[in-house]
Amino acid sequence: MVEPDGDHEVVPFGEALGRAHDHDLDLVEVAPDADPPVCKVLDYGKYRYEKQKEEQRRRKKSKSMEMKELRFRPRTEEHDFNFKVDHAREFLEDGNKVKAYVQFKGRDIVYKDQGMDLLRRMIEELQDVARIDQQPEMEGRRMVMILAPHKNK
Repeated sequence: MVEPDGDHEVVPFGEALGRAHDHDLDLVEVAPDADPPVCKVLDYGKYRYEKQKEEQRRRKKSKSMEMKELRFRPRTEEHDFNFKVDHAREFLEDGNKVKAYVQFKGRDIVYKDQGMDLLRRMIEELQDVARIDQQPEMEGRRMVMILAPHKNK
């Protein structure tokens, strides 16, 4: 048992419960697997409040990574391609992943090689800020690739 003033000692359960009651506090089991089980005398409501606040601070500090999507067609023009690559660069620099895909509609499916060339050009353009998370591959009528920011940036 650990008392509020920091003392550590092994005492029977009834005595520990009595001491907690004397201080108007709770007896909380913190390590049930230990031999003997470890309990603390503390204000359980305050303990839960502090844990909740710590969790909120930790969540606030951690940045969640989002997945941003960019859609191309097999015959996307040069200006449109450059515009979307610039957006992908911004997303990657902000720490987000980018899912780029080439959508094939109707008879466009014949131009899979143009879609692959488009995604390969995108890889070359972004190799300074991104690494390939998933190589370009066909998923139905889409050719999909996922890029992630470099870990060192």
